[in-house]
Amino acid sequence: MTSSPVFAFEPHASPVPASERDAALLDPGFGQVFTDHMAVIRYSRERGWHEPAVRARAPLTMDPASAVLHYAQEIFEGLKAYRLADGGVALFRADANARRFRGSARRLAMPELPEELFLESCRALVRTDADWIPSGPDGALYLRPFAIASEVFLGVKPSADYLYMVIASSVGAYWKKGAAPAISIWVSQTYTRAAGGGTGEAKCGGNYAASLAAQAEAMRQGCEQVVFLDAVERRWVEELGGMNIFFVFDDGSLLTPPLTGTILPGITRDSLIALARGRGLVVREEPYAFDQWRSDAASGRLREVFACGTAAVVTPVGTVKSGGGDFEIGGGGPGQTTQALRAALVDLQRGAAPDPHGWLERLT
Repeated sequence: MTSSPVFAFEPHASPVPASERDAALLDPGFGQVFTDHMAVIRYSRERGWHEPAVRARAPLTMDPASAVLHYAQEIFEGLKAYRLADGGVALFRADANARRFRGSARRLAMPELPEELFLESCRALVRTDADWIPSGPDGALYLRPFAIASEVFLGVKPSADYLYMVIASSVGAYWKKGAAPAISIWVSQTYTRAAGGGTGEAKCGGNYAASLAAQAEAMRQGCEQVVFLDAVERRWVEELGGMNIFFVFDDGSLLTPPLTGTILPGITRDSLIALARGRGLVVREEPYAFDQWRSDAASGRLREVFACGTAAVVTPVGTVKSGGGDFEIGGGGPGQTTQALRAALVDLQRGAAPDPHGWLERLT
């Protein structure tokens, strides 16, 4: 492929009527409303990445012996395109997603998609389906790039063929009860998410499948999310089922668990670290024990806790539950630092604040 890939365009023969689309965008929820088109690139050992195209979104036809169905060679990303304050459209930090996608591919023994192909696949789809971006304050176009092993065989080895696709979903607020509610989380002491040398830092479906039993456990305890401890000592806080976590202390400093190979390197996490440090706040990337978390909450040293990720952006944590009892963070609601950082990030994403980091890519 060249450094400037050209995607063939095959328009949808029967796109969703504008009136029906606009009605769906009034309250799209999250991950339920999909656009007319998708981007597709194929890979074979002989030809490499080839046949990039944007075409009508449609079901896949797969052989039941396709490798992904048996050996789970699959990776994905999540990023958003936003309607800017001036009416334009932009991608947020898509280059970081492209780099992380390559890292996930390496860990899953999959061919690495060149970053420019990843970026152009997202640009082409957003340009095609920009009318699907909701206009509400939480509205965005959520992009889901993914790659699957498509070779037809039964045998444990890396596939020779792959299918890369990008689909898009019109989304509003992730949480039904508001853009940034204070959630309750369950500390799982039954399940762990990842161990050293595993796939914890790769964004692959297997990590999320393995978290679902723990998430179900959390829901049985009346919690919205689960938080995992490390797999060795069952002592150190790692991350939630699909989000990174931050702690805010009485001296104004923040702490988040370090990236040691068992935690997904979240792009929202990285963005918030940069924004906080740009405001003069101290951010430490250090291990934090669950016992210390409980103690600091009781003493008042710990003032706020929040989770973060592309889908939910920034979500305050109000209550923590575990087999050893429950405790509250601060007053149980969103804290000032949490709200300020969320507002700063959202304003930047929507072009309502300066972008000193060059994170927004405007699309024409």
